[in-house]
Amino acid sequence: MLYRGKFADGGDGREMASKRQRTVDAGSSFYGSPGSSYMYNPSPYGYVSQPPPPPFPVVRLRGLPFDCTETDVAEFFHGLDIVDVLFVHKGGKFSGEGFCVLGYPLQVDFALQRNRQNIGRRYVEVFRSKRQEYYKAIANEVSDARGGSPRRSAPRAKPYDEGKDSAEHTGVLRLRGLPFFANKDDIMDFFKEYVLSEDSIHIVMNSEGRPFGEAYVEFENADDSKAAMAKDRMTLGSRYIELFPSTHGEMEDAISRGR
Repeated sequence: MLYRGKFADGGDGREMASKRQRTVDAGSSFYGSPGSSYMYNPSPYGYVSQPPPPPFPVVRLRGLPFDCTETDVAEFFHGLDIVDVLFVHKGGKFSGEGFCVLGYPLQVDFALQRNRQNIGRRYVEVFRSKRQEYYKAIANEVSDARGGSPRRSAPRAKPYDEGKDSAEHTGVLRLRGLPFFANKDDIMDFFKEYVLSEDSIHIVMNSEGRPFGEAYVEFENADDSKAAMAKDRMTLGSRYIELFPSTHGEMEDAISRGR
């Protein structure tokens, strides 16, 4: 169960990650300033000091492989509660750096123990970080998305993408690249032009019951799922979402593997 208390930097890990897109909209003050560490007590002793709340649970990563995915980071921190993974881009290219928000503050110490362990053939450095650094990185990513930086133009199609247009549609799409904090409401909003219910959205979990960035969506008919492919590589938050035609059988297999 994730820590639901308030952190010194403001808010809990899951809450902060889910508000990514609104960071730039409302400016740096959106999340408010940390509350006072004192409360008024009408006793003869006046103000009574309270112990400070725990810090926001985020670490910074350096040295990530350039083909690294969110799933790779989740496996690197196997056993920890991953709330969000954010990759940092500079000059339109992945910098090899990123941030990982954890479920609660105590897990930061466990994450630091993975310092200089490998993802693929590269060792990854793990550092303590702060809420402000994470927010700044989010703001830069979202700002790039709005400013039309080179990184935000549609990525080049890969050879296997050529089969998307000719694939048979059954009314089911597979989504890949979802933020870890994405929920059914987020996916319904992504496909807001179509009639969807919560029962038609299936977020895939790993063997530990945690989301790993994929989901399946059942549309009312094959025509709707084909039309929805127009949203391939559009963003949810600050992430590109890849769409693939799928089938009910593939969807059921993926869901059953996560049970």
